[in-house]
Amino acid sequence: MAKGENQRLKLFYLLDILNTYTDDEHALSMAEIIVKLAAYGVNAERKSLYTDIEELRHYGADIIGEKAGQGYTYRIGNRKFEIAELKLLMDAVQSSKFITRKKSSELIKKLEDQTSKYHAATLNHQVFVAGRVKTMNESIYYNVDLIHTAISEDVKVRFRYFMWDENKKQVYRREGAYYSVSPWGLTWDDENYYMIGYDDAYESIRYYRVDKMKKILLTEDKREGRDRFDSLDMAAYSKKRFGMFDGEETEVKLLCENDMAGVIIDRFGLPLGYVTVYTLLYANSLKKSTPFLKQDENHFVAIVSVAVSVQFLGWIMALGDGVKVVGPESVVEEMKAEISRLNEMYLEG
Repeated sequence: MAKGENQRLKLFYLLDILNTYTDDEHALSMAEIIVKLAAYGVNAERKSLYTDIEELRHYGADIIGEKAGQGYTYRIGNRKFEIAELKLLMDAVQSSKFITRKKSSELIKKLEDQTSKYHAATLNHQVFVAGRVKTMNESIYYNVDLIHTAISEDVKVRFRYFMWDENKKQVYRREGAYYSVSPWGLTWDDENYYMIGYDDAYESIRYYRVDKMKKILLTEDKREGRDRFDSLDMAAYSKKRFGMFDGEETEVKLLCENDMAGVIIDRFGLPLGYVTVYTLLYANSLKKSTPFLKQDENHFVAIVSVAVSVQFLGWIMALGDGVKVVGPESVVEEMKAEISRLNEMYLEG
């Protein structure tokens, strides 16, 4: 048999065909494989294909051969991603506000390439990107890459930082001056990416919305603030802040109705040593160190460590009469002052 123009790429095309056209519900006969290879400019015979399939199996491809009538059909078994995993990743891309519509579509297409065309079509019907709030800032991907590079190379970054004004225009903070920051990590909060770093100007830990950083430059200056970050639990640090707004870190007592347990756990995590809501609320012997304490048959007290800010107080208000700040007194007074401020603002008119 004469060789096709792409004969040297035979194994690659064979694996592509199996990945694209087969899955648990779809398989190809040897005759169908030969036809599809011919479309790529590759001529093949049955005998050589048996050898090729064995070589791909040695390479690591999970190719399953099954008896079908007088012959066999072939399909891919295990893949790098299961359908449920791809769906989870697609959902994450769709729901990420900082990923633009264009980039969302590109990423979803790449994820679809990780399964067969049939499963990809099914997944595509479940994707809804249009209508979601998405950033218009394409540079965020390059910002993330530069920040990762700065961290790996142990150098500072310089950038300009902006905010939006009432005219929907970008206005640089610090009158357009460049920030000089030692980046130590990236964190995700409230659908936004933040860079956590040591700010030279304030000599303290700060966080910056990555999509609001412009003209990022790598410097040759080594990072500072290592001692501040070596003892920092990044996950706990982020969890204590609402919308990444600063505030004095305080242990706050919250009197909660029992059906608020899920809300508290979702925000602050499970109390140490307890697994179920039942044990959280109704355990006979609760340790004093446990941040959930039974108050009565209908209430429990949650002790949470947070950076007290207007955003935190607003979060409590949004929960209505299901959650009440009961301590310390300084935070109770802050809550009263915020309620009075809002009350006056809305009663003025």
